[in-house]
Amino acid sequence: MTTDAIARLRAAIRDVSDFPKPGIIFKDITPILGDAELFRLAIDTFVAASRDLKPDKVVGIDARGFLFGAAVAYELDLGFVPVRKKGKLPWHCESAAYQLEYGTAVAEMHSDALKPGDRVVLIDDLLATGGTAAAAIQLIRKMGATLLEAQFLIELGFLHGRKNLQDTPIRAFMNFE
Repeated sequence: MTTDAIARLRAAIRDVSDFPKPGIIFKDITPILGDAELFRLAIDTFVAASRDLKPDKVVGIDARGFLFGAAVAYELDLGFVPVRKKGKLPWHCESAAYQLEYGTAVAEMHSDALKPGDRVVLIDDLLATGGTAAAAIQLIRKMGATLLEAQFLIELGFLHGRKNLQDTPIRAFMNFE
């Protein structure tokens, strides 16, 4: 992706103060989603990064990872696998717990969504503390799939989420420090 493309996407991200609670500055990507040209640019960025990896499946994290991941899977003619919060998937699931600021949560994936040896790209909109992504990675590996790369439109570098993803190859298209 060109520097100009990244600059255009970055300029469209809106800072929302005190959301979802006081003291947090939320990086709002809805202006990108609402602009056809910018949304295509974001999808094309993920597609270009994923194509050469030759994945078998795209895994997306609930919920904004679904928006990007499903579109990337479509463009690459691949299947899409959702990772959701506990209790949201209707079939037999594998689960992985992860830490929240005040407690824990559980992510789930259908137990038949990936096969051993499947080559997978994980996609989400944002890497913050890395808890949800770490749970998704745990699920991918639990099923015997190979995680090629975790990709994020945005990384909040000051939260050091990469450290929670340990040996996972990570690609973030924009970093906010």
